[in-house]
Amino acid sequence: MSRGRFIALSLVLDAILVNLGFVAAFYLRFAGRIPRFNFAPYLLLAPLLTLLYLAGGYIYGLYEPERTENSWAVARAVVQAVSVGALMTTVVSFFANLSSFSRLVILIAWFVQVVALVGWRLAALRLTQITWPEQRVLIVGAGQLANELASELSGRQQWGYRVIGLVARDSGELEMLAPKGGAFPLLGTVKDLPSLVRDGKVDRVIVASPVALREIVEDLALTDESNVRVDVIPELYEIFIGTVDSIVADIPLMEITRRTVPSWFGGTKRAIDAVFAAALLVLVSPFLLLAVIAIMLTMGTPVLIRQERIGKDLKLFGLLKLRTMVRDAEKLSGPVLATEDDSRITPVGGFLRRARIDELPQLVNILAGDMSFVGPRPERAFFVGQFLRDIPGYRERFRIKPGATGLAQVSGGYATTPERKLKYDLIYMYHQSLLMDTQILVETLRVVLTGRGAR
Repeated sequence: MSRGRFIALSLVLDAILVNLGFVAAFYLRFAGRIPRFNFAPYLLLAPLLTLLYLAGGYIYGLYEPERTENSWAVARAVVQAVSVGALMTTVVSFFANLSSFSRLVILIAWFVQVVALVGWRLAALRLTQITWPEQRVLIVGAGQLANELASELSGRQQWGYRVIGLVARDSGELEMLAPKGGAFPLLGTVKDLPSLVRDGKVDRVIVASPVALREIVEDLALTDESNVRVDVIPELYEIFIGTVDSIVADIPLMEITRRTVPSWFGGTKRAIDAVFAAALLVLVSPFLLLAVIAIMLTMGTPVLIRQERIGKDLKLFGLLKLRTMVRDAEKLSGPVLATEDDSRITPVGGFLRRARIDELPQLVNILAGDMSFVGPRPERAFFVGQFLRDIPGYRERFRIKPGATGLAQVSGGYATTPERKLKYDLIYMYHQSLLMDTQILVETLRVVLTGRGAR
């Protein structure tokens, strides 16, 4: 059985057994004849109580098998989770003024639920072989802490951990420690990380040498290994500004490549994008028609251009725009980024850019799902290749969909540097919310009306 299936099975069985525990408690309390007067409050609260018990299980690690490594750990976690559930049941029934919900039933249910939840888990651990996906781990650091962490992870191979080796901070540390040998191979220095990650098919890098953190982030950002998880053993400063994500033995780990938003956010944002893009296409169609006429009268055809841009996960898509430059603007020069007072932009094109009217056809891209209203602006492949090579961390911005507008567009000038735009993009990525999207869209409207940042 895979790890994911085991967790799903845990949630379903726990939900069923928690409620069966209550039903059994009613039978025991009332000698097999359950009064409707007493049972009705339970039926009313059953959905909420189920969620409260599952929440207790989550808090105490029942759905993180790595935290329940043996029978005692399982029993302790179940007792804690069921106790929290029983306490919350008492509180909810009191504040809901459901005095007919017998407190003795809650106490009896506690015993039944503990036995049931512990029993099925111990049986599953004995009868079912659970397979965990392999995690190939590379540890940056070669000191006592790094070796201690490597030993702890190697002792947990049943959870899929495979420590492939250690990485020295620099060549001096490598030359000093390599001759001494050790339980784990010393594979190279921080400078070798890209090739070590790629050739070793590494899934996770754990930094036990904080002074090397900046180099690690920059080096991994320049590799093709965009799905590598990076954790750091935090110093006090990192703990003050972040949260500990996991603990190995007594060693805290902080993930610095975590998902930027909860899973529900993407679906919600996509639905909002589709609805508003369709509505706006209808509303702005008169402005689009006037813009098309102006372009045809002053610049001729083509009116609409389709540029290949790089979207989420570095995938190509065709971005639609109204033409704002002279015909064949890049025929002789090749791809060139727009600058302030760009001579290739026509007077009409300049107005369309300042008013952001040239971007309106991108509503079609949003409807198609290639873009969102808010996100990092999509760039052309020619420039993306350069930026990936020259700007550390540039690959990060492709973890989310590009946007018709973004924090960089409302915070910086039209032709601000790619490095500065990246900082805004990363700020947005790691703090995005529906409220932040709304703020950016309102600020975009202000930019359109005042012309600020569009030159």
